[in-house]
Amino acid sequence: MQPKSTRYQIAVLAMEPLDAAVDRGEDDVHPQTCTETSVTRSIISQRKISVDHIRIECSAKLEDVKATLEKLVPQLDPSIAEMLRNRDREKVEWLQDHGPKLFLFLIRNHGSLLEIVGRPRKAYQYEIGNQITASRMTRHDIRSALYAPLRIVLYEDDRGLAIFEYDRPSSLFGQFADDRVTEVGLELDETLKGVLLRAGDAIG
Repeated sequence: MQPKSTRYQIAVLAMEPLDAAVDRGEDDVHPQTCTETSVTRSIISQRKISVDHIRIECSAKLEDVKATLEKLVPQLDPSIAEMLRNRDREKVEWLQDHGPKLFLFLIRNHGSLLEIVGRPRKAYQYEIGNQITASRMTRHDIRSALYAPLRIVLYEDDRGLAIFEYDRPSSLFGQFADDRVTEVGLELDETLKGVLLRAGDAIG
């Protein structure tokens, strides 16, 4: 009997081109993809983006996956922020080359909140990232701070399987249309996927 392997799936959440809806003969089609609404003196802008959503079905049990992930990804080192603020380039560059690629910023036990309805779940939300990596993006476009650190959810489904879900970093950061930011997002794609696949197989 072959060992069960972790499954990796991608779902793309994309904006449909306008002409596709027109070709189907739909009448209620609005040509604008960006809207602006004035509220007193403030302006609200809205636009649609395309996001790749990733789902990983783990081969190991949730408790083992959780323990492995938290072993592979160390807790955030608060001294890194000080190095960045103090412009300690030598230490920052050394950490960028030799330090951990990802850190655990925060873990939330979301499943425990469902005690209120008498149906607690095994579900954890993680904030994972790297302050040095984030600064490599935000120096070019400060809006990329919206997704740094990244969010990942780990939960047990109705079949007892441990599942990771998250949005692909490069598809989030790609909306800012800056190749320097997207390049870092692509690095994060591979780094995050590699860590989660190892955790999914409980390979510490």
